[in-house]
Amino acid sequence: MSLTDEGTTRYAGLDQRVELDISGMTCAACANRIEKKLNKLDGVRATVNYATERAVLLGLDPVRAPDAVAAVEAAGYGASPVVEGSEPDGYSDRVKLLRNRLIVAALLTIPLGDVAIVLALSPQMRFPGWQWVLIACAVPVVFWCAWPFHRSAWRNLRHGATSMDTLVSLGVLAAFTWSVVATVIGAEDTEGYWIGYGIAPAGADTLYLEAAAAVTTFLLAGRYIEARSKRSARGILSALGKLAPSTVRVIRDGTEQVVPIGSLLVGERFLVRPGERIATDGRVIVGSSAVDTAMMTGEPVPRDVEVGDRVLGGTINATGALIVEAEKVGAHTQLAQMAATAEQAQARKASVQTLVDRVVSVFVPAVLGVSLVTLVVWLSLGGGPRSAFSAALSVLIIACPCALGLATPTALMVGVGRGAQLGILIKGPDALEASGVIDTVVLDKTGTLTTGIMTVERVVSFGSMAEDEVLAISASLESRSEHPIARAVVRAAQARGAVQPDGVGPVEALPGQGLLGALIGGSGTREVLIGNAALMATRGITVAAEGQAMAEAASDAGSTAVLVAVDGVAVGGLVVSDLIKDSAAGAVARLRSMGLRTILLTGDRQGAAELVGGRVGADEVVAEVLPTDKAAVIQRLQASGRRVAMVGDGINDAAALATANLGLAVVSGTDVAMKSADIILVRQSLDAIPDAILLARRTLRTIRGNLIWAFAYNVAAIPLAALGLLNPLIAGFAMSLSSVFVVTNSMRLRRFAPAGSSRRRS
Repeated sequence: MSLTDEGTTRYAGLDQRVELDISGMTCAACANRIEKKLNKLDGVRATVNYATERAVLLGLDPVRAPDAVAAVEAAGYGASPVVEGSEPDGYSDRVKLLRNRLIVAALLTIPLGDVAIVLALSPQMRFPGWQWVLIACAVPVVFWCAWPFHRSAWRNLRHGATSMDTLVSLGVLAAFTWSVVATVIGAEDTEGYWIGYGIAPAGADTLYLEAAAAVTTFLLAGRYIEARSKRSARGILSALGKLAPSTVRVIRDGTEQVVPIGSLLVGERFLVRPGERIATDGRVIVGSSAVDTAMMTGEPVPRDVEVGDRVLGGTINATGALIVEAEKVGAHTQLAQMAATAEQAQARKASVQTLVDRVVSVFVPAVLGVSLVTLVVWLSLGGGPRSAFSAALSVLIIACPCALGLATPTALMVGVGRGAQLGILIKGPDALEASGVIDTVVLDKTGTLTTGIMTVERVVSFGSMAEDEVLAISASLESRSEHPIARAVVRAAQARGAVQPDGVGPVEALPGQGLLGALIGGSGTREVLIGNAALMATRGITVAAEGQAMAEAASDAGSTAVLVAVDGVAVGGLVVSDLIKDSAAGAVARLRSMGLRTILLTGDRQGAAELVGGRVGADEVVAEVLPTDKAAVIQRLQASGRRVAMVGDGINDAAALATANLGLAVVSGTDVAMKSADIILVRQSLDAIPDAILLARRTLRTIRGNLIWAFAYNVAAIPLAALGLLNPLIAGFAMSLSSVFVVTNSMRLRRFAPAGSSRRRS
């Protein structure tokens, strides 16, 4: 199953997917409006993300994509099908135009504000028509620079809706209109306002042009910084996809040809020179080298590879030249699947974001009502038109909840992107929310805490035969078997140079017991029996006390004892075990230091399991559990009030991963399409487990901090504005700073560093 398919399983089995880049959105209310339009399409479930400017439609046949584009355009926005690896159409141009509007607004606002203040406070410096000169200078700012706000407000009005830009547009136009009206009717004789040491000269409060211009400038500055930050954050998500090279040195007809990566086929061989990126997932056919995988897995130390080892596309060949046979191409590579997982995480909304969206949808009309009530109350209490208008205008401007719309998606976008860079694939906001409540971590043993690869730990001789010969005889027969223990014995013999010169005769597999075969050499044919103690007893072979002790010790340690007999005599044995990963104990210790209870879950015997649990430092051991019963163990823990994270190898732990509050799959190779896990750990070091939980918690904490700031800001600021304690200029500045704070606070997640990194964690 591809990750694209997997992503759809999260949405009620919808099996078709279309993605659109959306243009013209200026706030979260815009995203909500588009989302409602798209969800009216037959059989479609749509999610629109304001931060990524992207819509994901599930259940829509790609041939119907034009219908979706038409629906977005009918709502007054632009849309185009996503082109992977590129940013939305015209995005760079829109950012550039936003920058140009900001420059013009700033250039006119600075002198406009200075001149307006000087002339307002110094009547002797006024000249005939001075108000009209200021109005003329304000026109470009109010109507061209602030055009994005007006356009959005008008579009919303046409569709009977409001947005945050409605507040901005009304505020700016109201300030400008008030100034023009005051100039036309003549208000220079009205009393001024209090300036700290007395009353300002008459006519000082007739114009609000500097407020209109300054508000426009501050809001444009905030939106420009927001747009650049969003593009930078999007860059994290697309960084993985850009790791793949565009060309490959494929070997065809015995010659090296440089061809586009898209033309490479499974089974073809290609050359990778030192310093070049490996084109796609494959197996080394010729050569040996060190491969730098840090950009994909976060592993700081290059991995040595040789003939037979698998390599991943997008990683860097550091030292020697390699010839690699392609095993996966295109969307099936681990790199492509990782990028797809990170991107798809943006399509799913956290429950807290759903609440925010509902709040924003009613917030703007409520603010318009509060502003109108403020105006009426001030006028009815004799506050005067100037004071009433100032308070009402400040409410409009300060209340713009842009920060609410950005609080969740920006933090989620940066957190997921940073995780992808570190080999931690967070598949959605539900993983973040679960990370904040878990108190127990259940760890599978085989393939998770252990390597999952059988290894010969000891070789023992019971008589005069040398240990290497015992190993060589065993490897000769085991080379005819594909059993994990057989492969371990062959690898050990190759590593020690233990080679049996005799030829191998027929080999018979004895299921559940071992192998029976013959070695043919100059001294004749020797019958060889390899297997467990039960096999030896069945064949009437006596095992020396030393061998029996070895078998018992191996059993107690959770290892496997393999006995070897030649011509009916037990000559030696091997201890084969699944070794505990070097990083296991450290990772478990970190989990415990985070206040999490750790439980080792395994199908091994209790004694062997407790031995492993003691070595890694687990708080509790649950042993002798069948793979099918692991989910039941998770359910029992949850029934007792525990919030459980399950860590498995992503193969036989699917049910347990899906049952847990938080599922983490430790995978290897190209098995990154694990559908049951909430977080996929690509890094080989088990430190990825606490790192993933820490990153998820930090992202969740950032989201909560953003929301608390945004809500508290609006709740505190609106009453102050309504009471006349904030003038429109300060209100606009403060509102812009709120949005900028949320975006920059989210960007701090880019500095998250994994365990062992020299980089400081934010």
